[in-house]
Amino acid sequence: MVMILFILMGVLGWFKTFSWAVPLESLIPKKDLPKEWTLIHGPQIYNKKSLFEHINGQAELYLKYGFRQSVFAIYQDKKKAENQIEVDIYDMGNVVQAFGVFSRFRNEDRPGGFGLDSFLDDHTALFYKGKYYVMFYATESNPDSLRQFSKLVSSKISDPSSPPKEISFFPKSGLKPGSVQYFPEGLLGHQFLKRGFQGIYIEEAEVKVQVKEKVEVKDKVEAKDKGKIEGKEFHLFLAIFKESQEAMNALKIYQDDLSKKGKVSSESFIQFGTKALKGEDPYQGKVIVLQKGFYLLGGVGFEKEEDVVNRLAEFIKNIK
Repeated sequence: MVMILFILMGVLGWFKTFSWAVPLESLIPKKDLPKEWTLIHGPQIYNKKSLFEHINGQAELYLKYGFRQSVFAIYQDKKKAENQIEVDIYDMGNVVQAFGVFSRFRNEDRPGGFGLDSFLDDHTALFYKGKYYVMFYATESNPDSLRQFSKLVSSKISDPSSPPKEISFFPKSGLKPGSVQYFPEGLLGHQFLKRGFQGIYIEEAEVKVQVKEKVEVKDKVEAKDKGKIEGKEFHLFLAIFKESQEAMNALKIYQDDLSKKGKVSSESFIQFGTKALKGEDPYQGKVIVLQKGFYLLGGVGFEKEEDVVNRLAEFIKNIK
């Protein structure tokens, strides 16, 4: 009886994990297409070996992020043959890796309202959902059709995975929208940091603006708005390790690296109940790094230490 129960639990666990898995080509819409469009090529499957035949210049990036396989297809406008939309759907293995590729190709914050997160402009639609990263390209400006196709593919993906939890750890204040990225290795250009996330933050700088006494209220508001300009950008990062000891070892390597290439602060720096590394990198500027469990988190390239310390306080509080 115990053995039977064990087997049943294993089967149920397997079913729960893979019940949403479907053949990749089935995610390519073939029916119920927008009325002006028809499928003219594909679905065509690519694997790790043949991916270079399809996207030679970018294949290496996808492989670093855990690429499994992809499917490609082309749609054509029934009335205008030169008007085409291409689609690539990539199975990246898990939601973190799918987000990672998406984060590397999204160059600004322009959400389209599909998938777990998305980007939409006149010629391109990108999104990720579950373990899939999806990319549409239109030969002519066609954001409406790109949105329709994206929603159609998104509805076919039943992978229930949530966005990577680490994204929610980053403080919202000062975070540049759409700037959080995931790197599978070499975070911040340091191999010892391995994999992790980074986001861009903006320091606000105040500029004194003299306003004449006799001026309309509207002009005063405009002048006041001009008193704030965008300050310097800096990064907050979150490196992920297998265990606490590995994170501690990486912190020591970081300290040694700063000692050789830049400088390490000699002052005792205790912050948030843990000892932190504080110094300056010759290329990335000022650095503060601290450990929480199997994470290293910190800020680099900032000018105002107080500003970064305040954000790190929120950052470390958010990590569960």
